[in-house]
Amino acid sequence: MADGLTISIDAMGGDHAPEAVLDGIDHVARKEPGVRFLTHGPEERIRPLLETRPAARAACEIRHADKHIAMDVKPAQAMRQGKGSSMWNALASVEAGEAQVCVSAGNTGALMAIAMIRLRKMEGVHRPALIASWPTANGFAAVLDVGANVQADASQLVEFAIMGEAYQRAVRGQARPKVGLLNVGSEDQKGHEEIRFAGRLIREAGVDLDFYGFIEGDDISKGTVDVVVTDGFTGNIALKTAEGTARLLAGFIKEALTGSVLSRAGALLAYPALKKLRDRMDPRTVNGAVFVGLNGLVVKSHGGTDGLGFASAIDVAIRMAGSHFREEVSANLARLAVAEVATPAAAGGLA
Repeated sequence: MADGLTISIDAMGGDHAPEAVLDGIDHVARKEPGVRFLTHGPEERIRPLLETRPAARAACEIRHADKHIAMDVKPAQAMRQGKGSSMWNALASVEAGEAQVCVSAGNTGALMAIAMIRLRKMEGVHRPALIASWPTANGFAAVLDVGANVQADASQLVEFAIMGEAYQRAVRGQARPKVGLLNVGSEDQKGHEEIRFAGRLIREAGVDLDFYGFIEGDDISKGTVDVVVTDGFTGNIALKTAEGTARLLAGFIKEALTGSVLSRAGALLAYPALKKLRDRMDPRTVNGAVFVGLNGLVVKSHGGTDGLGFASAIDVAIRMAGSHFREEVSANLARLAVAEVATPAAAGGLA
């Protein structure tokens, strides 16, 4: 499926680079021997590590880069000083057509800023967005924006809906994902003007979406819809709240199962079920957020992940690169543009 695909890798991005990055490449290369990797970073560090990772060694071409962008560097500084870094060069390989997708576990703000410079926005996109996968009762939902934009007007929310729907089809294989707008209530009169106008615009613009309507916060984990659309401020808070709740729940379970000899004995009996629960809650299995709305594919791995988590981000990259994501987004953006001309208020909310 992935034969002939080339992935550009920022080998120095993340808290455990380059070891975790190369572990992830090695894991994927064993499953997908037809994938080629352009690995950007200091050759003197990368080459010895590849000697102990034979699958990665066979699949990687090292592209030497002396510099890397630190995790705490601000985006403006990264743009001024980042030229020639492993992140900059990894994105430049996508821009030049040498690779179909870039994967980095590096500084999120720097990655978005440099990607905007190197790849630019797709025609019809006001602002790119960041999509994350969210475990639900029915599988996984796509949630966007989760941090790329603090605010979003009605038109941008519709763009997010279009891109999120195409992403869910590409990554999760859903033929007709159901889309919902995150709101303070499900009734049409609830929420601020931008969110209400976004709902009306989706219904009237003729975009090819299965639009459910407004959803509330508890609908995300229920799996009421497959794509959850909101602005980056709300989405990032919701995501961090969910992550914190998951860690709290995991701590409570561990405490309950190790608090006494009897509970530890019960835990041994329940081990198969507990292992299944642990695997389902493992954040590494859903690692890999995607910047959408750019003239090129960029996948952001969590900076603190290990090799298995980075491999999950590469898997997302493979699915995105093998899809018709950009063509589907372009077709719906064209429909939206026609609707906005007919409804000028779409650019700024309700008239």
